[in-house]
Amino acid sequence: MSDLLNAHGVSLHRPSEHMDYSLAIALTLLGLFGAFMSYSATKVALVDAGYNPHYYIERQGVFVLIGIVVMLVLARLDYRRLEVLATPLYVFSFFALAGVFVVGKSALGAQRWYSFGPLQIQPSEFTVLFIILAVATFCERRNQGLRMYDVTRLLVMAMAPLALIFLQPDLGTSIIIVLVVAGMMVVAGIPPRFMAFLTIVGSIGLVAAVYLDLLKKYQVERFTSFINQNSNNSAISALLYEVHNAKAAIGAGGLWGAGVFNGLQTVLGFVPEQRTDFIFTAIGEQLGFVGAASVILLLGFIGWRMWVTGRRAKDTMGRLLCIGIFIFFAFSCFENIGMTMGIMPVTGIPLPLLSYGGSAALVFYSAGGVVLSVSRRLGN
Repeated sequence: MSDLLNAHGVSLHRPSEHMDYSLAIALTLLGLFGAFMSYSATKVALVDAGYNPHYYIERQGVFVLIGIVVMLVLARLDYRRLEVLATPLYVFSFFALAGVFVVGKSALGAQRWYSFGPLQIQPSEFTVLFIILAVATFCERRNQGLRMYDVTRLLVMAMAPLALIFLQPDLGTSIIIVLVVAGMMVVAGIPPRFMAFLTIVGSIGLVAAVYLDLLKKYQVERFTSFINQNSNNSAISALLYEVHNAKAAIGAGGLWGAGVFNGLQTVLGFVPEQRTDFIFTAIGEQLGFVGAASVILLLGFIGWRMWVTGRRAKDTMGRLLCIGIFIFFAFSCFENIGMTMGIMPVTGIPLPLLSYGGSAALVFYSAGGVVLSVSRRLGN
């Protein structure tokens, strides 16, 4: 029996029984482990303050379970049917980003969230996934390759939400979008001369942004402080306080760690934002080198399965979806773990499915579901 065809006459691959169950299991275990580590990093402090010690694990556990359900639902769907949602989701994300400046919640010098009672939604995290879908759909419809006109349209498509995210300001997510779109364009077949030109223009633009004060002073200091970690500059030293404590926490874990719910840096709260941006320090101190290395291996396995699925995808859309999600996932892991070790700047990018946060959990489980959908249609 012949395959179904979509509106463009392209085969809609029938699902096989070869969904990447190893990826699904790994993502499930990672999210559950992340919820538990948020609990271990906050329990003692909450008890001492007289609050519910299960507050964070209860909230994160709910988001993880919802995320797993969303992942399995998306895995059952044909990813090509998401093509009709690409434009509506992209437009919705743009207006959601714009709305943050009107009714959004401000915290830590940034205005990135919508607050609905106890819930907070960060639209920029969903925007990354929606841009991946929009770019993959755009390139799928151009089987003859990307011309300069097409590249220009892709850049405009990416720059519109990127500008709003940059203004929030959310420099970490901005960098992710740049890397994701650039990587997807390379895989889609952008001519090398176009890519070289865009790289030169982008580099000049970055230098100009610094010298024209388009980047805030603290943003520049965050990106340069990790290079000069012995600086006597008071502003840079303040930024490095959390990095020094993060490295101390990881180092204190030794080979086997201090044990769950133990460790001075974790228990006494010396590392700020330990359940979110610096969750890896709690892992390193409590579970030691062995536990931290095991987590890195699990993250690496997930990234590898995403990459393999993208390489084996039968069409442009499936390949670009997986590669875009792989870059999103891999860079988030590298940047987050790197900043806790002092080899990358502190940007606030969460560690996928390990950092506390409902929006991030839903985004990465949704992304995992899309990759699983592609894996079910690879054929035998």
